[in-house]
Amino acid sequence: MVTFLASLILLFAGYAIYSKVVEKAFGVNDSRETPAYTVNDGMDYVPMSWWKGWLIQLLNIAGLGPVFGAVAGALYGPVAFIWIVIGSIFAGGVHDYFSGMLSLKHGGAQFPKIVGKYLGNFAEKSITIISIVLMVLVAAAFTAGPAQLIAQITPIGFMGALILVFGYFILAAILPINKIIGRIYPVFGAVLIFMAVAIAIALLFGGQPIPNLTLENLHPGDLPIWPLLMVTVSCGAISGFHSTQSPIVSRTMKKESEGRKIFYGAMIAEGVIALIWAAAGMTFFGGTGGLQTALAAGGPAGVVNEISTSLLGTVGGILAILSVIILPITTGDTALRSSRMIVTESISKWVDPDKKIIVLGATIALGVPMFLLSTIDYTFLWRYVGWTNQLSATIMLWVAVSFLLKAKKSHYIAGIPALFMTGVVCTYIFYAPEGFNMDYSISLIIGSILTAGVAVLYVRQIIRHKGFAKNQVPLRS
Repeated sequence: MVTFLASLILLFAGYAIYSKVVEKAFGVNDSRETPAYTVNDGMDYVPMSWWKGWLIQLLNIAGLGPVFGAVAGALYGPVAFIWIVIGSIFAGGVHDYFSGMLSLKHGGAQFPKIVGKYLGNFAEKSITIISIVLMVLVAAAFTAGPAQLIAQITPIGFMGALILVFGYFILAAILPINKIIGRIYPVFGAVLIFMAVAIAIALLFGGQPIPNLTLENLHPGDLPIWPLLMVTVSCGAISGFHSTQSPIVSRTMKKESEGRKIFYGAMIAEGVIALIWAAAGMTFFGGTGGLQTALAAGGPAGVVNEISTSLLGTVGGILAILSVIILPITTGDTALRSSRMIVTESISKWVDPDKKIIVLGATIALGVPMFLLSTIDYTFLWRYVGWTNQLSATIMLWVAVSFLLKAKKSHYIAGIPALFMTGVVCTYIFYAPEGFNMDYSISLIIGSILTAGVAVLYVRQIIRHKGFAKNQVPLRS
């Protein structure tokens, strides 16, 4: 229990202290008018209160990610607490803050446009494809589960439930953000927060002790911590999907100083939710062996339902059903909306991206593959979401490094986590079954070599920017 409480305190302290360090490095200026006012198109650019923006951001980036991912990560034991805390404060919070604030700085630009601005045209084109693929996979993976549950508890069949869910997706993607998302997300956010807080209280005052810190790998399948834990628990520590969602909220902000609360704050809140569910997974089933058995029997949804019902009774069962239905949908709808925004922004050279027919056409074109993919196995889709997700996160961190180098600011706050995540994605793709499926030792060697190469390039950029600054001739008055 001591480790769990200490982890919670560290997460809150990270927000109170480190978020201000990150904000200072960016350099906010509330005298600058935000895109919500300079554009204000009544569709995507609409001024909204910061607390609504925070709730929308939290649900955009969370959904069931910090619940299902944390439960799966709990198989590694209390070492998962370390990754959630350190990842959220020093990697995820930094990633989310810069993805939102750089979008704000560049007029509400989408993730690929920001990448192009700081890493070049090739990187922009590559990340456009990666981002769209990621969001199509996420929306598809997070839709099948709710549709199956709807089919089980109502007379509606699975295909009918899918059509119903995607009908909502289309509406949420094409209507002004303050018409559906801005109105219902505060309610859904209350469900997510209430459920997490209730589970935490039940754990603290229950009879079973929450495991304390150990660096031992307790995974029953003996899978290596590095880099699998960092991919398994992504939404609760750092996730590239967040960088595709932040521009949705950046277009609604009233002033720049709200970014710390909205972007960094939502990431810390997600870390808290992930921490609670990881603790619940480790504690409720009496260890990682019992948790693995429960996951094999009922999957993540079954585990969430059993924990909620047992700890919270009838109310918990209702909340579990609501969560498994509502929370994935709140990720899928904004995945479709943000992918629509990326597509329309990328073709803005040839067509007017604000035309209703273009918006509707792009939304349907993206919705069709999402719908078709949602009919196949969830676990198969999720395997490919993991690496794509963390690759996007790594790229966004390097974007932040480039911005900070050019601005002559403290770039290490982004550079160190960027190198860490480079090691994660380079090692994972060679080891994972959906990658090259190589021997673990060989994967470690290749991953280390590639990461070292990137580190050399990083050092060269540091030297180049220092040399450029020295050679600058000051202007004489």
